[in-house]
Amino acid sequence: MPPLTPQNTHTPRLVIYHQTHYTPDAKYISLLPLLTEATDTVKITHLILAAIHLNSPGNIHLNERPPTDALFIPLWEELRVLQDVGVKVLGMLGGAAKGSFARLDGTDAQFEEYYVPLSDMVRDCGFDGLDLDVEEEMSLLGIIRLIDRLKCDFGDDFLITLTPVATALQGGRHLSGFDYEALEVMRGRQVAWYNVQFYNNWGSLTGFEGYGGIINMGWKAEKVVAGVLTNPGNGTQGWVETGELARSVTMLKVLFPGFGGVMGWEYFNSTPGGEERPWEWAEVVGKAVRGD
Repeated sequence: MPPLTPQNTHTPRLVIYHQTHYTPDAKYISLLPLLTEATDTVKITHLILAAIHLNSPGNIHLNERPPTDALFIPLWEELRVLQDVGVKVLGMLGGAAKGSFARLDGTDAQFEEYYVPLSDMVRDCGFDGLDLDVEEEMSLLGIIRLIDRLKCDFGDDFLITLTPVATALQGGRHLSGFDYEALEVMRGRQVAWYNVQFYNNWGSLTGFEGYGGIINMGWKAEKVVAGVLTNPGNGTQGWVETGELARSVTMLKVLFPGFGGVMGWEYFNSTPGGEERPWEWAEVVGKAVRGD
């Protein structure tokens, strides 16, 4: 008899970013409803905490404050709870505020000045990984040096992800400077997956052409997590109505076996619940991702 075709055992990821931690009137935005409102399972697989900025040697901020600021005490406590139930928590370095990667792309001595305090923060915060959101010019050798050092210092189980705009994996212009195909060839085994931005005029998840265009370029579906806005107010373009997104995810799983999953930017005002019930996005999309 012919050999049996091995079944794909990959489970698509459901990733949510969390950058807005307080409302404008200083009310803390709790993550615990992602667990307490769950009907029978944890809704997300990974949470990425944004955004870490390297301002000067030893001067690191989580958004506008040092990560040791008392304002973050409830946040760190809740992140430990998420980790205790199996959610992997990563920190996000970089993003739209430029400078962090340029500072890590200098001489070896300059790299050490910025990297050592960063690695201390990663260790102190207990992150399961680091998301590298390179939205400024960086050299290929510079990003490789950073990845190599993180893996050397934190081990094989430490997750490293990157967050390119969709065109970066489609052979088009993008924000990061280096060639992602070259990075995948040289360090693909060290990169867990890519949180691909299909929004802000860099791509769209309406229809299947955008995601399919990446797969047709030779990328493995397992490593391509489709990123969308969770609320139309979170960017200039790329929000997909939650019910439509769930239906699209169901079809993407059929069309692209091994589908990498879905990423949402960001938690605090996710539709359909909005700021009052932001966990509902993960409830609806999570069912489609898991195939419930």
